[in-house]
Amino acid sequence: MNNEMILDLMKSRRSVRQFKQTPIPADQIENCINVARLAPSAKNIQPLEYLYIDEKEKVDAVFPFCKWAGYIDPKGNPEKDKTPVAYLFVLVNKNHIESDFFKYDVGAANENFIISALSYGIGSCWLLSINRPKLRELLNIPEHYNIDSAIALGYSDEKHVVVETEHDIKYWKDDDKTFFVPKRKVLNVYHKNKIEIK
Repeated sequence: MNNEMILDLMKSRRSVRQFKQTPIPADQIENCINVARLAPSAKNIQPLEYLYIDEKEKVDAVFPFCKWAGYIDPKGNPEKDKTPVAYLFVLVNKNHIESDFFKYDVGAANENFIISALSYGIGSCWLLSINRPKLRELLNIPEHYNIDSAIALGYSDEKHVVVETEHDIKYWKDDDKTFFVPKRKVLNVYHKNKIEIK
């Protein structure tokens, strides 16, 4: 894969909320988790662990405990036949943390995982609005793990359009169910040698 292909892959990443019901090969997920574990870790403590759920009964049971596209709820939620086919739960082993620096570990590892998954064509949605107490009980997650977040997974079944913006960052869907995602222009976020008010 050349540089342009890698950059195009990274630029194509969008949060997916409508999924095809095609199973994901387990070896691909394992490869993605391997890439996630190699991400930077503060003091190299490596407190992150991962719980992958792809059994349909468990996946269906997880769904009610996740919130989706807040700006356009419920229009942005997965439709009944387009829900995730798997979830990756990102866990922080409390026996291996010294500070809250693990939050940076999560960001780096999750992005590694998400981009790796996308290289296989697997779409994802990183979810922070989840019911952690209910999920802990449902999935029998021991108390020495913090449940940081979940990543919903499956092959995308929706169209995304990136819209450059200077102000309004609220995403929307049109009548054809195309998801429009505003992103700040590069010239509004890039400063060279000095900060310029834009």
